[in-house]
Amino acid sequence: MSLCFITQQIHPDAVTCLNDAGIRTRYATAPTMEAVIREVGDADAVITRDLGFSEDALAAAPNLKIISCHGSGTNRIAKAAAAARGILVTNAPNTNSRSVAEMTIGLLLAVVRRICEADRAVREGNWEFRYTGPGLELHTRTLGLVGFGAIARHVAQIAGQGLGMKVMAWSPSVPADVFEAAGVTRADSLDDLLVASDVLSLHRPAQGSGRPTIDASALSRLKQGAILINTSRGGEVDGPALAEALKAGHLGGAGLDVMSPEPPLPDDLLLGAPNVVLTPHIGATTEQALRRMAMLCAAQVQDALAGRIPPHCL
Repeated sequence: MSLCFITQQIHPDAVTCLNDAGIRTRYATAPTMEAVIREVGDADAVITRDLGFSEDALAAAPNLKIISCHGSGTNRIAKAAAAARGILVTNAPNTNSRSVAEMTIGLLLAVVRRICEADRAVREGNWEFRYTGPGLELHTRTLGLVGFGAIARHVAQIAGQGLGMKVMAWSPSVPADVFEAAGVTRADSLDDLLVASDVLSLHRPAQGSGRPTIDASALSRLKQGAILINTSRGGEVDGPALAEALKAGHLGGAGLDVMSPEPPLPDDLLLGAPNVVLTPHIGATTEQALRRMAMLCAAQVQDALAGRIPPHCL
């Protein structure tokens, strides 16, 4: 009987699905790569979340046929080493897009209306907080989207139709007719997007260059008082430069669901920066998205172990 090793908790319906298909399942005893390397053993398949799967883990799994990634990003998977051994790597695109888009809007509202600060003020007995500074109305403001994949398109729909924002996006790989169909203005360059945006929201996958898309120079191009939202990848933003832009008052605020590294180190400058809302990478963590991701992973494991090529094989 085949064995699927699971590095972190997934929706129980997916485990039931695998078991019903005659595939045994076993969880790692801890969500660490050390535990995975020690315990993966004779697994035929692996489902992993944001922990990924390293070259050392691959070396510890001689029977492995598939690594199924519970999400769209595969930057923490040793893909080249897997390919060299003929091990399939799959992802689960578009299963969490709506959840991440709604998180993006939630962060934006929390920042512009200072919701977290207001909550703390009430709990501390400071009802006068309501007079310390106004929030920002988003209607007619320009939202700039860096990237225009599935998540960004959901964000555009919510922000444009729901909040009445003007939406622009920059994505060199997306055809012009996609922007037109969504009613979104296509920016010719990242620089054009930066200078036009009241709110900048990041939605590109990791670029692999090791350099952030939004560095100190890019931050300086944003309008005075602009808002930055990142639900994409922590490495896409230069954290220290962002902390400095917030401290200097050039940016009006930031909302980050992703950081680099994760979790942040105790001396991370963003932890002490003003007007920033931080959440622990929970954009995709809704009941619906977690089930969709896990069920797709389970289906792709079944495909691979039956000798079929899964639909989202990289």
